[in-house]
Amino acid sequence: MFISNAYAAAATAPEGGLMSILPFVLIFVVFYFLMIRPQQKKMKMHKEMTESLRRGDNIITQGGLYGKVSKIIDDTTVEIEISSGVKVKAVRSSISGIVGKAEPAPAIDKK
Repeated sequence: MFISNAYAAAATAPEGGLMSILPFVLIFVVFYFLMIRPQQKKMKMHKEMTESLRRGDNIITQGGLYGKVSKIIDDTTVEIEISSGVKVKAVRSSISGIVGKAEPAPAIDKK
């Protein structure tokens, strides 16, 4: 008696392959727009900010140190002056923000 009812219930509600995958697809789409895409934008902006660093910029590091960029050593390393005469090397990716941009140096006329 119970077995025949179970077969009858299975026969009346056929599940398609697309309908069983649809909830997972919707969950992925929601995660993409709420989590993945904003994180990618944030990473892109941080990369552009670190690439635009130049000597004289006032910055803040992820550790909370304020300083001034005194030298760009290479693509991954900068030298930061955190106090007069105190200079430290830091990885560019550890800089969390630019507090103040440096003014461009005036052109020098040589005659």
